[in-house]
Order: sequence, then structure tokens, then C-alpha cells
Amino acid sequence: EKPLSPFISIAWQQLEESRRPSKERTAVERPSLAAMYSASLPPPPPRRDFISVTLSPSSGGIEAAAGVGGYNNSKAWRRRSCLRKWKQLSRLQRSVILFVFAFLAVCGVITYTNMTEPWKSLTSRTPEEQKMDLEVPGLNPANQAVLPIPKKADPNLGDYSDFSLQKPPKELPARRGPPNLQLRPPRRNTRLKSQEDAAKAEEEPHQAVQEHKTEKSIISWRGVVIEPDQITESPSNKINELDKPSPVESEDQKEPVPLNERQMAVIEAFHHAWKGYKEFAWGHDELKPISKSFSEWFGLGLTLIDALDTMWILGLKEEFAEARKWVATELNFDKNVDVNLFESAIRILGGLLSTYHLSGDSLFLEKAKDIGSRLMPAFNTPSKIPFSDVNIGRGTAHPPRWTSDSTVAEVTSIQLEFRELSRLTGEEKFQNAVDGVMQHIHTLPGKNDGLVPMFINTNSGQFTHLGVYTLGARADSYYEYLLKQWIQGGKKENELLEDYVKGIEGVKMHLLRKSQPRRLTFVGELAHGRFSAKMDHLVCFLPGALALGAHNGLPSDHLDLAMELAETCHQMYTQVETGLSPEIVHFNMHAQKDRKDVEIKAADRHNLLRPEAVESFFYLYRFTGDKKYQDWGWEILENFNKYTRVPTGGYTSINNVQNPSNPEPRDKMESFFLGETLKYLFLLFSDDVDLINLDKYVFNTEAHPLPIWHQRK
Repeated sequence: EKPLSPFISIAWQQLEESRRPSKERTAVERPSLAAMYSASLPPPPPRRDFISVTLSPSSGGIEAAAGVGGYNNSKAWRRRSCLRKWKQLSRLQRSVILFVFAFLAVCGVITYTNMTEPWKSLTSRTPEEQKMDLEVPGLNPANQAVLPIPKKADPNLGDYSDFSLQKPPKELPARRGPPNLQLRPPRRNTRLKSQEDAAKAEEEPHQAVQEHKTEKSIISWRGVVIEPDQITESPSNKINELDKPSPVESEDQKEPVPLNERQMAVIEAFHHAWKGYKEFAWGHDELKPISKSFSEWFGLGLTLIDALDTMWILGLKEEFAEARKWVATELNFDKNVDVNLFESAIRILGGLLSTYHLSGDSLFLEKAKDIGSRLMPAFNTPSKIPFSDVNIGRGTAHPPRWTSDSTVAEVTSIQLEFRELSRLTGEEKFQNAVDGVMQHIHTLPGKNDGLVPMFINTNSGQFTHLGVYTLGARADSYYEYLLKQWIQGGKKENELLEDYVKGIEGVKMHLLRKSQPRRLTFVGELAHGRFSAKMDHLVCFLPGALALGAHNGLPSDHLDLAMELAETCHQMYTQVETGLSPEIVHFNMHAQKDRKDVEIKAADRHNLLRPEAVESFFYLYRFTGDKKYQDWGWEILENFNKYTRVPTGGYTSINNVQNPSNPEPRDKMESFFLGETLKYLFLLFSDDVDLINLDKYVFNTEAHPLPIWHQRK
């Protein structure tokens, strides 16, 4: 048996004692019981319902007794506690935390420097100095003209008399021509503004607009006098006559010029591209001709909308009718999708407005107003510089995920479209929004002799990434739209002209160089004072813009520079093995044996079927009549057919323009191939100067023609 515990033994003895007689128990057993109690453990302490624990430093003493050494929420104790927790972290955890703090510190320093520099430049100058910055030297009406004023080809249109335009050939056999490109007014029941609103708008004063855009009767820039077009009206004119296209003019009713063989080749190329799109990508954004499928960007049928006015100009009535039916029944902008403001404005809004003007079909104006209204939330920013992305279904807008900046080209290349939408609908909110952007940028510091940086912050409204200047991506169409807005509005908005001319002078001062060995004139880039001989194919828009400016009365040396740069763009094609230009080239500036002017890096040798070169060739042929530009365009079309044509339908971008045996197809046909490239080729090969007359239309940056605002008689 196991021995009993002392307490059980005591209890057992007490029980036996109780059974004995009391006297015997008292006399005999009491001493032994007392001995047992004395030998057993001390009695247990009384029961308590809590436990008290006192923590004190090992030293004890008075401090411990007083509680000084215990935790008392003092700074010293908190520091010791944080340090103990920091030491308990692993080495990896501590490294990650230190990296995050270092990254945030660097971002803070960069943000501080970017924000303080423009503010310092604003606050350190006197009001007189700021006023002087807005004045362009030489734009003084009192200056006497040094060069002769360009002669007028007719009472209304200015042109140079020595530039002979090619006459339409009469000996060509009769072929199917494009439809009569007359501007037909829509029916009265298609007006988008009520008569009440129109009458109210007539009564509203336009003093604020007139005060901001003070017009000068004569503008003199470096000796060339430019007079505002007297037959045009300002954008803020009465809206009761602006909701329909111009009436048919007598010269628009003449018989169309017969098509020539090169134009027929463009039509055949369009048919081939349209075949692939219709069969494999109908109603979707872009065709993937190799895989016989499609890709989506916005899910709004970009290729179809981009090609609407191209089909009208090429005379493809059957294809146009099919596309119109899709727009009427399938095109829906009430979708929960993010779209890019710039791309949607130039492709969708511009394409719909252009097609409305060419066809007179009010369906396209209704759709244009719908998408234009859905893009307006982009302007809800502190600075009124629009966000880059808009959700057209939810009516919300936001910057890109990685930055709060927008690109300068994007926020300044939507004006032609929104201004025209205001003119047609009578709703001034569209034009006010985009005009506000141009007025803001006109006064901004950070420019370099008219050249602008590539980025602008939507919160502060200030340029960012200062010191980098280019005419390539992210800045190109800013300069293009300065000129074209001035032309669109009747050559009256002088701030636009001033900024454009200053920008071209800045290009001449900082970005123009000569290559070796052929001494080609090219436009490079400037980064923090360091020149780079890099030129994007996008820069090939510049010869066309310069020629258009010269046609509208700007200095004749603009046309000279345009022809030099057009030759450079041509060499970007001819010096490459496939005869197709890469996306980016670098020019050789030092004479070396057996080296071409054009050098191509492996990452830049792709071709996206871009239109900029043939666009400039079109302008130069219209204004000079030199047929070499037609020949250059024909070479490009032949090489497109040779290296990018897909037998089952469509054309594809390629990855390697230097490998004729394997150009490495990218399996994508950009929407601008139908919207721009083939359209400009067709117009380039035409000898009919009234086929999209450049004294009546101005092209947006996606090749959609919009009318110049002429005053009604």
C-alpha cells in the first residue's frame, strides 16, 4: 500500500479517536495526536481569489520599494521597449523597413525639389517681368515688314504665288471616283439644342472671351506680316447658325476627278485590310491578322470608327453603309470601362465629327455628343489640367496608376475636337474646358525658348521633369495643335500663333542638327543641356505642319525647313533594308567610313504602319506640286504590301525592319493604318486639290478633317 498523506493520516486518527471512550482518548491519545500535528506541515494559508505579483529590478532597495524601477510610461521606458522590439525583428524585416523609409525619403526630396522650383520662379519675379514673358519679341504691329507679304491666290485665301498646284489630269480614262464631298446641312429636327437655349445663348455677352483673347489687326513676326482672315468667325460666335455644316458651295458640286492607278492600289489595300477586320475582328478595337483574332483596348470598335471617313473619301459606299449600321445599332458608350482621354478624343470623337461633316448624317453628331459628354469628368481636377483616364460608364476620372502627371501632348491635343463639338451643339462647356488648358499652359514657366517639357501635374498644374525637350512622343502634337487651332478659329487667336512660332524658333535653336555623311537635317532631343541625336518617326509630322504654316502666311523659311526634314524622313525609309522606317533612329553626327546617316538600335527597329511621313508628303505635294513626294509615298505602299501584308486579310506591324527575309510579324494592325496611313496615301496620289481642300478643312492628329470656321454670307 502506498503511504497515506499527512492530512489523510490525521483525519483517520481523528475518526478512531472518536470511537474510543473519552477519558481513554484524552489520557492516552492526545499527546500522540499533538505530536502528529507538530510533525506535519504547517496549516495551509487562507484561500484567496487573486494573485499579486510585484516586479522590481534585481537591485531591490529603496527604488524598488518606491516603485521607481517599475514601468511608468516614461520616455526612457518607451525607448527601451521600442529598442527591445526592434531587436526581436529578423534581419530581413529590419532591412525591408529601412528600405521603405529610405525610398519614402528619396521621393519626398524629389517632390520637394519639383514643387519648389516653379513656385520660386513665380514668386521671385516682379509682375512687370511676368508680363514681359507673355510678350513675344517681334510681334509688334508697328514693325515694318522686311519680307514681302504673300500674295493672295484669291480674295479669301492666302498663298504663295510661286508654288504651283498640280492641275487635275484631263486625259485619264474615266474611273469610279469618290463621292461628292459636299457639306450637306442636317434636317432641322436633328438639332441638338432647343430653340430656347439657342435664343438664350444669343443674348449672353461674350465680353470675357473677348477680353482674354485681344486681337491684333496685324501680326508681325520677324518681318512677315500676317493678317487675320476676314471671312472667318471666332469660336464664340452666335450658335444659332453653328449646329449644321456649311452650305454647299458651287465648286464642291463639280464632277470628281477620275481615280488614277495609285489611288486604285490604295483602295485595293483598304479592301484587303477591311476583309481581315470584317472576318476576324468585326466590332472590336484592333485586328490580329496572323492569329485571325482581335484585341481590345476600350471595346468601342476603334478600327471601325477610325475608318469611317476614310471609306467615305475613298468612295466605298457599301462598306460605309455596313459600318454605319454597326454604329447605329451596336455602338454603346454606357460601359464600365476606362478609356484614355486623348486617344478617345482624336479617334472616336474626331472620327464621328469628321464623318458627320462629310456625310451630313446626324447619327454621327449624336454619338459624338454622347462620347464628348462622357469624357468631360477628366477636367474635374484642382488645376483644370485633365486626368489621362476616364470611366465613361461611371463618370469618374483618374491619372495613370503610377503617377499624378499627364503628358503635355495629350492634354493639348484634344482642342480641335472639343471646340468643334461646342460649335455644333452650342454647349460652350466643351470649348471652355480645353481653351482653359491652353490659356494655362501659355502662362506657365519652365519652357525653353518655346519648347515645353513632356509632363504636367494635374494637381499643381505645373510642368514636371523639367529640362527634357523633344518633338517625339509625349510632346509632338502640342506644337501641331497650336497651329491648327489658330487656323481652325480663323487665324484670330494670337496667343496660339505666338506659342507655335516661338516653339519652332526653339526647335531651330536647340534641336536641329546635321548628320553625316549626307548632311541630313534632323530634329534631336535635349535632356538637361545634353543633346541626343535620337529622332522618333513621330517627328515626321513636323514637315507637314511647317508646310501648312507657310501656306497660311508664316515665314517662307518654314517651308524650306519642311522640305529638308521631309528628305530626312524619306531617308529613314530608304536607308533600311526593307524600305520601311523603324520607330526610332539615331543619326551619325561624325564622318566615318562605310557608315550611314541612320543608325538603328535593336530595341527600336519595329514598324507600326505609322502615317507621319506620308502625311508630310501629302502636305508638301499639295503646296509645291513636286511629284517626288508621290513617288516616295508609292515606295512606302509597295513595301507595306511586300513585308506587312497578311494573305488571309489585313496588314501587320513588324518587329525587324532590317531583316527582309524575316521581318518578324507582331500580329497587330493598328487602327490608324486605316484611319490615317491609307487615307493620306490616297490623298497624296490625288491631283484633285478640292478633295479635302486645305483651305476649308484642318486635319486633327488622327487625320480626321474638321472644317475651318468660315463666316456665313
